[in-house]
Amino acid sequence: MPERPVRRRFTAEYKLRILGEADRATEHGQLGALLRREGLYSSHLTTWRKQRDEGTLAGLAPKRRGRKASPDAPLLAENERLKRENQRLTAKLRQAETIIDVQKKLSEILGVALPSPESNGSEP
Repeated sequence: MPERPVRRRFTAEYKLRILGEADRATEHGQLGALLRREGLYSSHLTTWRKQRDEGTLAGLAPKRRGRKASPDAPLLAENERLKRENQRLTAKLRQAETIIDVQKKLSEILGVALPSPESNGSEP
């Protein structure tokens, strides 16, 4: 079973390059040689020239398939990063508060006086 032929797709840059070469072909036979070398038909040039003159050739670049990127994507990524950091710091704070509570209870049990936070640890 023979393979199914694949339709060729031409990029906008390729079309503009070929049109430029075709426009510069002034000698007899140069245009035909260009078309044979590239495997194109003269109707390609006609269509591409029409598109170029209408200004639609620049919009003919192949479209990317799939889901389009959201313009808010960088903000969403930053928001997610900040949420993860907030969760991490909240867990760390909870752990520190637990440690402080245990130290207070231990000092009460042992009868050791802890310095008050207002003194800033500068008692003589």
